[in-house]
Amino acid sequence: MHLPNYGGNISVDRITLLNPEQPYPATTNNTYVTPVPSDPGVYPTPPHTLGVRTSEQSESEAGHRVGILNPAFVDKRKHRSPSEPHPDVPKDRVLPILEERITEMSVIPTVPGQVGLQDFKLLKVIGRGSYAKVFQVEHIPTRRIYAMKVIKKETILDEEDIEWVQTEKHVFECATNHPFLVGLHSCFQTESRLFFVIEFVNGGDLMFYMQRNLRLPEDYARFYSAEICLALNFLHERGIIYRDLKLDNVLMDSEGHIKLTDYGMCKEGISADVMTSTFCGTPNYIAPEILKSENYNFSVDWWALGVLMFEMLAGRSPWEGIGQSANPDHNTEDYLFQVVLTRPIRFPRSISVRATNILRAFLTKNPTERLGCLPDSNFADIMNHPFFRPIDWVALEQKQVAPPYRPAYANDYDLAHFDPTFTDEPVVFTPDNQENIGKIDQSEFEGFEYVNPLLMSLEEPV
Repeated sequence: MHLPNYGGNISVDRITLLNPEQPYPATTNNTYVTPVPSDPGVYPTPPHTLGVRTSEQSESEAGHRVGILNPAFVDKRKHRSPSEPHPDVPKDRVLPILEERITEMSVIPTVPGQVGLQDFKLLKVIGRGSYAKVFQVEHIPTRRIYAMKVIKKETILDEEDIEWVQTEKHVFECATNHPFLVGLHSCFQTESRLFFVIEFVNGGDLMFYMQRNLRLPEDYARFYSAEICLALNFLHERGIIYRDLKLDNVLMDSEGHIKLTDYGMCKEGISADVMTSTFCGTPNYIAPEILKSENYNFSVDWWALGVLMFEMLAGRSPWEGIGQSANPDHNTEDYLFQVVLTRPIRFPRSISVRATNILRAFLTKNPTERLGCLPDSNFADIMNHPFFRPIDWVALEQKQVAPPYRPAYANDYDLAHFDPTFTDEPVVFTPDNQENIGKIDQSEFEGFEYVNPLLMSLEEPV
């Protein structure tokens, strides 16, 4: 599938809604909401790599981009380490974090270790879109496996596109500080391309798992949703909305813990008082306040979690039957949005009372009454909900709670959980257009290079 060049307004390029009788189709990349003409950050992507992107951030809205050495990228920005919570978050609401977490990500060596394409062996294609390709790669000095996201510079056309690169890079850097977020190894560039080297997570995603299991036992859903809660709370404490939570973007590592990925729709600089209003997201997961063009903040992530938990527990979307009607008017995104705004959700009797209660709380249409959004409690309300009573939150964050399922895989090179549509592709870059390269202002990308100092210092050959 090819998407045109986007930027600005939002449209739905394609939507496939879930039939309750066949809840999870074979293709995982089934829904998109995309801005319309010219944002190179928008591309159809596999669940484990890329994502839909909107570019609405101005210079004043964007937060400090840690690790970008170009002064043009970092001046006018408030300096704050990504391990530090957003200043509006009360200290007593910050959940204890792993001691091993990186705490000085904002301190970049004056002369970072040289990392370039020559340090990596391209193994397989694991994802591709209109503006980026993702490879499984081996870091030659250490023989460790990573994912490498490659973006052509010629698709980065203006100031907003630079902001998009900065935002995604900054969130990747922040994410390195958390056990349930995919983090950044390094960044480098050539005259034609930008390279993000990120963690490779080879256990598949929740969509892959749901296709084979249809629905999850409540203990499984509780475990995965609790780890997702910790990841979202970490981002929220740093003023970041995720805005793209869905089964496809929840990866499973080799031990069975989850990791959120794809930060293309993240928005920085958000707080209780600073909101945004951009219409974006994946249709099945878009919150009512977005559909009504209202200002919003972190509430939209908790709504999306409610939709995702419903899918895990019920084995279908809350918006059952839409997209499969004999009436073509009932198979459109407009009809879906009307259902989300107006129709009560029917909860299966097979779901326990506690599970039903937390779904109702997350799927409250009024964001001011939604679980996790009350001004005096926020994340504490979620942690204390009866559904999560069995969870030891500190032990969970320290990965001391055994996952309910461990993916089967042969070794770090194993791609059994990846779509062969991509893995069977030739492992090559598309040819460069020298005329286009000559038009690129290379000064825009000065200082893009980055090496995660802690990851590099800990690396040893395997």
